[in-house]
Amino acid sequence: MCGIAGIVALAQGTDPDPALLRCMADRIRHRGPDGSGEHIAGPVALAHRRLSIIDLSDCGSQPMANEDGSLWLIFNGEIYNYLELRDELRKKDHIFRSESDTEVILHAYEEWGAACLNRFNGMWAFAIWDAKKEELFCARDRFGIKPFYYTVAGGTFLFASEIKALLCHPDAGTEPDDETLLTYLAWGVQDHSARTMFSGISQLLPAHSLVVTRNGPREPVRYWQATVNPACGSGASDEDDSEKLREILMDAVRIHLRSDVPVGTCLSGGIDSSTLTAIINQLIRSEAPKSVGERQNTFTSTFADNRFDESRYMQEVVAATGVSSHTISPDPAELTRDLPHLVTMQDEPFSMISIYAQYSVMRLAKSRVKVVLDGQGADELFGGYLAYQSCYLRGLLRNRHLLTALRESTGSIRHHGAFFLGALRQLRVRGKRRRLLKGTIPDLFRYRGSLDEVLSRELASTNLPALLHYEDRNSMAFSLESRVPFLDVRLVEYVAALPLGTKIRGGVTKYILRKAVKGLIPESIRCRMDKMGFVTPEEVWMKEDLRPFVLGILSSESFKNRNYWDAAAVADNYHAFLSGKGEYSSDLWRIVCTEIWLRIFFDDRRSFSRTVS
Repeated sequence: MCGIAGIVALAQGTDPDPALLRCMADRIRHRGPDGSGEHIAGPVALAHRRLSIIDLSDCGSQPMANEDGSLWLIFNGEIYNYLELRDELRKKDHIFRSESDTEVILHAYEEWGAACLNRFNGMWAFAIWDAKKEELFCARDRFGIKPFYYTVAGGTFLFASEIKALLCHPDAGTEPDDETLLTYLAWGVQDHSARTMFSGISQLLPAHSLVVTRNGPREPVRYWQATVNPACGSGASDEDDSEKLREILMDAVRIHLRSDVPVGTCLSGGIDSSTLTAIINQLIRSEAPKSVGERQNTFTSTFADNRFDESRYMQEVVAATGVSSHTISPDPAELTRDLPHLVTMQDEPFSMISIYAQYSVMRLAKSRVKVVLDGQGADELFGGYLAYQSCYLRGLLRNRHLLTALRESTGSIRHHGAFFLGALRQLRVRGKRRRLLKGTIPDLFRYRGSLDEVLSRELASTNLPALLHYEDRNSMAFSLESRVPFLDVRLVEYVAALPLGTKIRGGVTKYILRKAVKGLIPESIRCRMDKMGFVTPEEVWMKEDLRPFVLGILSSESFKNRNYWDAAAVADNYHAFLSGKGEYSSDLWRIVCTEIWLRIFFDDRRSFSRTVS
C-alpha cells in the first residue's frame, strides 16, 4: 500500500518539473511514511511513497525497474495471488530479485502485456513507463479499491493517488465541477463517473486501463465487467451453493492475510464483519498465519445511544471467538475538531457523518496494526440493502413471476415494514430539500431497473466506488492499509453468477451468505434483519451537539454567497428541523460538508497549500 504520483511532459523538447513532482509526492506522504523514491528520465517523472507491507527490505522499493531498465513501475495496492503468479512466471524463465508483489507486476506485464490485468487478484493502481515506446501504461483494479486521478495542465499529463497532489500544479482543479457537485448535493452519489468535483480532474474508472503518449492520454479501455445473473430462480441446490461460497470465502480471507506486518479486523457487529472475524479465528487455529498472531485484534466504534450502538452484537462475536477487542466512541466535539483534516484527507465532501465513525476506527487501529480487513462490498454483492427489495419485486412482476413476487412482498412487509414506511417519508423529505438547490440538477435514478441491473450498477458506479473512496482515504490518513476480502474476484464472479433468488428470498437479504455462515457466527447475528455498520447518531448530533457549529456555517457570508443553494431557504429549513416542524435527512449534512470543502480547497488555495505541505 502506497502513494504514487507522476508527470509526462507532452510538448516535444520539454522536461518534467522535479519540484512539481516532489510537491506531489509530499502531499501524499501519509500514504507511505516508510520510504520514498523517484525516477526522472526524458519526458517522464515518477514518484513513490512507500508503506511497507510485503517484503520490508529495500528490494521492494519503488520506482522499480526491470532487468534492462526499459520498464519502470510505481504501484499502490496488493496482488494477493502474487505467490502463485511468481511460480508461474519462474517456469517461463523470469528471474526475481525480491519477494515483493510489485516485481510480479513487472514480470507479468513483460510476459502478457495489458492482458496481465486479468490474471491479478487484488487491489491496485499502477503506472508502467515503457522507455522504448515512450508510453505510460496505467491501470486500476476491477472495483476501484485503489484510487487513480489524472489531469492535463500546462502541457503536462499529471497523475496521483489523491487529488490534492494534482493541485500542486497552479492550473489544476482551480474550480469546482458544478455538474458533479450538484449531482452529489441532490442525490448523495459520487464517484459514479470519470468526472470528479474538481473541474478538469478525472479519475480512471474501476476495471479500466489508460495509455499515455507524448500526444496525451488515449481513451481509457475497460478490461473487465461483472455480469449479474438476471435469473429469478433460487438455484439448483442451496446446500451446494452455500458450501461452494463458504469455500471460496475462506480462501479469499486466507490470501488477504498475506502480509509481513500485523493484520487486524474492523468489527461492526453485522453479518459481514462478524463473518470475517470468525473465519480469521478459524484460520488462526488451523493454519496460524503470522500476520494475525495468536489472538486477533478487532476494532469497533460504540455509542451511548442504543439506537446507534452495536456493542451487544460485537460482544457476542468477541465472546465466541476470544479476540482482543478495541473500541472507540466518537463524539461530536471531536468531529468538529477533526473535520478540517477529515475533509482534506477525503479530497471531496462526503455524504454522511457515519464516515467519521470509520475514520475514528481507523485511527484506533493504527495504534496496534498496519493492515485491517473490512467487510466492504458484501451488500452490493449479496443484495444487502433493503432498498434492493423493491428492485427485485419490480423485476419479478415485469417477468410475470407473480407467485414469487407475492412471497417476496409478504416477506418484505413482515421483516421490514417499518423501514419501507420510513423510506417513503424520506423520499418526500429529500424531494423537497432538492428544491433548496440552485442550477440544473442532473437526473440520476440509482434504483431504476430490475435487481440484476441495479446490482451491476451499484458494484460499478452508483454506490461501491464511493464507499471504497471513503475507506481508502480514512485508512490511509493514518498510514493504514485496508483490505476487502468480499471483493476477491473469484468470490464476486461466483456470487454474481448465482440466481437472484439466492440473494433475496422471502424478504431475507443475503440469503445464501446467511446459509453459508451457519455454525460459523452466532445465530443472533446471522439472523439479524436490521443493518447498521459504522453509523453515528447523525440526526441527534445535527439537532443538538452540532447545532452551534451548523448555525455558524449557515450564517457565514461565504455560505450566503454560494451559487449552489438558496442560503436563506437552507437556514429556514434547518430551523424548521430544530423546532420539530421538519424531518431530518442527510441532505442537510451534505450542504454543510460542501461549504467546508469549498473553503478548504477553493476559497484560499494558498492557505490549503501551506496546510498540506
